[in-house]
Amino acid sequence: MKRYQLGLYEKAVPGGLGWDRRLEAAKRAGFDAMELSVDETDERLSRLDWSAPERKALRDEAQNQGLPFSSICLSAHRRYPLGSADPATERRGLEIMQKALELAVELSIPVIQLAGYDVYYEKSTPDTIKRFGDNLARAVEMAASFGVLLGFETMETPFMDTVGKAMAYVDEVNSPYLHVYPDIGNLTNASLLYGEPVTDDLRRGAGRLIAAHIKETVPGKYREIPFGTGHVDFAAAIGAAWSLGVRRFVTELWYVGQPDWRRDIEFACRLARRHLDAQG
Repeated sequence: MKRYQLGLYEKAVPGGLGWDRRLEAAKRAGFDAMELSVDETDERLSRLDWSAPERKALRDEAQNQGLPFSSICLSAHRRYPLGSADPATERRGLEIMQKALELAVELSIPVIQLAGYDVYYEKSTPDTIKRFGDNLARAVEMAASFGVLLGFETMETPFMDTVGKAMAYVDEVNSPYLHVYPDIGNLTNASLLYGEPVTDDLRRGAGRLIAAHIKETVPGKYREIPFGTGHVDFAAAIGAAWSLGVRRFVTELWYVGQPDWRRDIEFACRLARRHLDAQG
């Protein structure tokens, strides 16, 4: 049995490739799994309405490649947040949650990563925060009925940019189906803002961390930073997550047209495994 699972964020490979080639590229680079993205774009939102044959074809391809989907990164709630003041947007956010859970079950995916936003494009208010909390409770009830775990990603906005802030909601809902799925790159930037070491913040989630994103960042920038060029202390963060029982990790990086993207994902895999394999 493997000591841990290392997945690759789907957006690290060109979206124009077929699923067979995307999965094959991840496996060749040395990964154990892939994280599926359901983001705010119409193209990826349409995945929630895949037909039964389409879902079966993807499930079969993953099985043929020997590379399962380990999680869904559900960032569609940026566009359709659970705390929205617009009733139609709020309803769509809950519908997305329901359909994402159905997709997870169909693809045998055990974890959905939730974006920690009450709202994103709207102004956060006491009402949006309350609405988010109420709808989060509904989302967790849905997840419980499907047997799928939810984990908050620590984000780039003040609403939920630390494990401590995510844990406030985890403790309030108090369900075995709601946990924290931290992003150590985002936490590194939050550490600069609040002065608390990433390792200390991770410990605030003791017993409730179900996976972790391994991502590179630089001060004030949260996306598309090549591995090895940022300021994340991977050894310390991975070591802390490991000591807290985390055994599922996903390297998060992006394909942005670079011709050497295969080299990028191979480097990210080697970097992550070097720190993971060093754990006792």
